[in-house]
Amino acid sequence: MSANGPTTAHDEEDWEPFGRPLFGDPSARALSRVGVVDVGSNSVRMVVFDGAARSPAYFYNEKIMAGLGKGLAETGHLNPEGRKRALSALKRFALVARGMDIAPLTAVATAATREALDGPAFQDEVTRETGLKLHVIDGDEEARLSAQGVLLGWPDAKGVVCDIGGNSMELARIGDGRVGKRISMPLGPFRLQQLEGGPKKRQAHIERILREAQDVIRAQGERIYLVGGSWRVIARLDMERRNYPLLVLHEYRMTPEGLLDTLDWIAASDLALLRARTGTSAERMELVPLACEVLRELVALLKPSEIDVSAYGIREGLLYEQMPEKLRARDPLIEAARVTEQTQARMPGFGKKLFDFLAPLFKDAPKDRLRLIKAACLLHDTTWRAHPDYRAEACFDNATRANLGGLDHPGRVFLGLALLHRYKNSRTGSRMEPIFRLLSDEDIRQAEVLGKAMRFGAMFAVGDPAQAGRLTWQAKKRVLGLELTEDGAGLFGEVAQARFTALAVALKAQPRVTLAEPA
Repeated sequence: MSANGPTTAHDEEDWEPFGRPLFGDPSARALSRVGVVDVGSNSVRMVVFDGAARSPAYFYNEKIMAGLGKGLAETGHLNPEGRKRALSALKRFALVARGMDIAPLTAVATAATREALDGPAFQDEVTRETGLKLHVIDGDEEARLSAQGVLLGWPDAKGVVCDIGGNSMELARIGDGRVGKRISMPLGPFRLQQLEGGPKKRQAHIERILREAQDVIRAQGERIYLVGGSWRVIARLDMERRNYPLLVLHEYRMTPEGLLDTLDWIAASDLALLRARTGTSAERMELVPLACEVLRELVALLKPSEIDVSAYGIREGLLYEQMPEKLRARDPLIEAARVTEQTQARMPGFGKKLFDFLAPLFKDAPKDRLRLIKAACLLHDTTWRAHPDYRAEACFDNATRANLGGLDHPGRVFLGLALLHRYKNSRTGSRMEPIFRLLSDEDIRQAEVLGKAMRFGAMFAVGDPAQAGRLTWQAKKRVLGLELTEDGAGLFGEVAQARFTALAVALKAQPRVTLAEPA
């Protein structure tokens, strides 16, 4: 497969491992449902993607902690029990996919299967018992696909991707939408379990291998993007230690100092209690102490400016692999919001009209803020089926907890708070108040302004508010103007007047309503 997606004829072999083109039409906005299976050293997972082509959503997601690679470093063979569990899971996944009437699953295997002496026999058994063709990728390809997964959800990502599995760990440089130098290392927790000599020998072993990798990657002081289940558990524990209010792992950010404090805290804690507090499986928590040792040495050597968590990896990288450049260039947040509007709003297409109507209020907003404003307008009416008393909360929950790429945590809260105010004037006493602290006071004020602007614009004229009036904003004089057309004068009833006044109050402005001169 090429980095820019296949370009040959649509012969089945040309599209491995999918066996078919996923993005035959670069202008398509929606993705045809597609299933991917990732057979790793620790887990076997099936994901079915659906939704926006540039920002696919998880239609179905199931995993089994099979432990396929447990003991591999010592025996050279796949774990017998893990092999049975993995095969059982793959049989189920094949049947589930058939029940969903989706195209044949794409199944990819990584370190355990490629390194085990009985890996080829396992591949044959999987094909024979399930009908799935198990594509085994090498370490370089694993690193590349994992890094591409980060780029799918994080288009402007720049730094080093670190993907840890049960038997291997990969590093890859990313930037400008491309994957650069990469390397695979034998630093998975299953492999470290077999190393004799205790913590000091492990530390020296980890440090030596990372220094060799550093000679290839040559990273220093850059951002690190963490991919993999063990890293996600550590990040979740970091949230627990910090009493962090938003339990969304994608784009969760940690400082090196704060992460090291968390690693110390984990080492001094009862893992059984931590597992109970966070809902982590016993199989996953068993590997966390060794993953902590690796992460500590990684931070010490690479001295990152920041450590970020990516929920996207190999599975998403397989999709990114086939995306044409035109599709990759789209904003995943806007694409996801657009598809959500098309499928869930009462009047699909109104969001753009609302954005255009409100644009004079935000003419000085930076690019990053404008994309949040546009996303909010697209999403403003997508929870209308919720009970009126709970629409505000449903809006907030959808924005802050949805599986959205291209959106950091402050962005999630800004979007959620704006949508909350689209349905509700006041946020006082809300159960979501602890999450508001992820925003500055000024960002909270701006989110309220956006919400109240949508609250007015969305009901002022249900066809196209631009045909009913035009907003003007004089920031220095603090004057909010509304120039009404003849139809707009009739639409500007009591409720519309009250909402326009509430918007002016939020802007700390004087409202001014005028009639447009007849044409």
